[in-house]
Amino acid sequence: MPGTRKLGRTSDHRKAMLRAMVTYLIENGKIETTVTRAKEVRSMAEKMITVAKDGSLASKRQVLAYLTKEDVAKKLFDEVAPKYKEVNGGYCRIIKTGPRRGDAAEMCIIELI
Repeated sequence: MPGTRKLGRTSDHRKAMLRAMVTYLIENGKIETTVTRAKEVRSMAEKMITVAKDGSLASKRQVLAYLTKEDVAKKLFDEVAPKYKEVNGGYCRIIKTGPRRGDAAEMCIIELI
């Protein structure tokens, strides 16, 4: 279930950060971040793709309420969701890249498959 990790932030800051990261992931296809954040982002990104696969007006409103850019929501419905029409989950891949130089946090790349 998304939202079980606090990520060292207040709830408002955490929700805003996850919304921004999911939007950026759908827009660009991949992000480099820490493993803990990537697991949270993967959960929400997969939920957004699953909702977008329906294509109804209610699902468009639901996705637009979460994503921060309208053009990214359009891309989600027009390009990303049809690509996963026959797939039941597992739309994102997390690849660990090693520790970060400054604080040795475990880094990874999360990308859409």
